[in-house]
Amino acid sequence: QVQLVESGGGLVQAGGSLRLSCAASGRTFSSYAMGWFRQAPGKEREFVAFISWSGGSTYYADSVKGRFTISRDNAKNMVYLQMNSLKPEDTAVYYCAGRSHYSGSSYYGSYNYWGLGTHVTVSS
Repeated sequence: QVQLVESGGGLVQAGGSLRLSCAASGRTFSSYAMGWFRQAPGKEREFVAFISWSGGSTYYADSVKGRFTISRDNAKNMVYLQMNSLKPEDTAVYYCAGRSHYSGSSYYGSYNYWGLGTHVTVSS
């Protein structure tokens, strides 16, 4: 069982940066691939990035590639999403998710565990 708690969201101007954090409970955190998803008002949840359980493999949605970086620290049970060059269209609730597999997935239905989300608002 893994419990996930996101933090780090807030209001930022376009072009700015934020770093989201996801704290995971449970001794088997290193056995889970982790992902970040987001959901804007009135839209479906969409994939942002995932990282393998070792941290050796990452994958990004085209919309954030080159601007966002996902990382993890298994010793601290933490996952991060560094977001740079933020745009108003990045405004959404951002969710951390975990799946009991080596590699992540861009399909939200393949994740077993979810946090409650953190709000990110990018003003123009």
